[in-house]
Amino acid sequence: MATTPFSTEVTPDWESFVRCLRPGGKPANRVHHIELFLDREIEEAICQRYGVLDGMDRGEPFVFERQRSIRLRRFLGYDYIHCGVPLDWPMHRHEVDDTAELSRHGGRSFVDLHAGPITNWKQFEAYPWPDPAKADLRTFEWCQKHLPDDMCLIGGFTGHFCELLTWLMGYETLCTSLYDQPDLVQAMADWIARIELACVKIMVQFDRVKAIWGSDDMGFRSGTLISPDDMRKYALGGHRDAARLAHEAGRPYLLHSCGNLDQIMEDLIESVRVDAKHSYEDVIMPPEVFMQTYGDRMAVLGGIDVDFLCRSDEAAIRRRVRQTLEACMPHGGYCLGTGNSVTNYIPVDAYLAMVDEGRRFVL
Repeated sequence: MATTPFSTEVTPDWESFVRCLRPGGKPANRVHHIELFLDREIEEAICQRYGVLDGMDRGEPFVFERQRSIRLRRFLGYDYIHCGVPLDWPMHRHEVDDTAELSRHGGRSFVDLHAGPITNWKQFEAYPWPDPAKADLRTFEWCQKHLPDDMCLIGGFTGHFCELLTWLMGYETLCTSLYDQPDLVQAMADWIARIELACVKIMVQFDRVKAIWGSDDMGFRSGTLISPDDMRKYALGGHRDAARLAHEAGRPYLLHSCGNLDQIMEDLIESVRVDAKHSYEDVIMPPEVFMQTYGDRMAVLGGIDVDFLCRSDEAAIRRRVRQTLEACMPHGGYCLGTGNSVTNYIPVDAYLAMVDEGRRFVL
């Protein structure tokens, strides 16, 4: 039996959780939590410390990984697990040492900013574009049968309409190509949209998938990565179609995007029709300010700044979480979580303090 760092027990309730993924949606009786992902190193540290996986049958690796994910997320108080259509996108990467305390074996990898695998038409025609029709869907199929009834799937790891342009061309090459070879950029955007939208169509066929989560970093601290007009031309149309497919299937469309998106926020709300926004930094816009500004038209997901979590003590973290919940929960359409993801350089105790304070919060 696992020990616990939490003062309050919670039971998954996916229906209450999904209500909070839309503007104004109110939970049944507690705060719901959400994360884009937890780094594996954080997961393993928690599992080892609290015996989360004790007694599990490790005989069949595929089944064990699915059951591991379910048991850990129930332990932490989440109402869902993520599942995406696995695709292989060959890219140019650089490997560097991981200096986090819970360092990643083999280091971290970063996409080359200068030049990716597609910088001209010849490389475009030779690129091995992935085929979603050939993707391994065993995780979806397994969860259809075995996911506990009080949990759901979030269909994710999709919607990279802008990111894939920057990854496949290299950010510098993309910036020059917007002027030098816009026809190539458009052809790539069309291919990316075709593939990403096929993934959405696959995911909504599974009724355990209750939301689609697009993940597409489109900005930096002071603006969008490419001009707002270029973002509308090459990326937002893909998100609009993905949101339409999700809505036609009765699912909310969530967007994770880092950076300052102020110049395209009205597009995301009125044209794309994003239901909920994820990823916040205090230096850009804290979640409570976003809630005050856009909360009547878009739900707010997460928002406890990652840098703050890395640098602050437990008392400060608990105070900040309470203040955020007091500001956001009355509006509805809010789930608690980090501003980005549970990275392996966030201290485990800092993350757990955030989660525990959310579990303690009285509606």
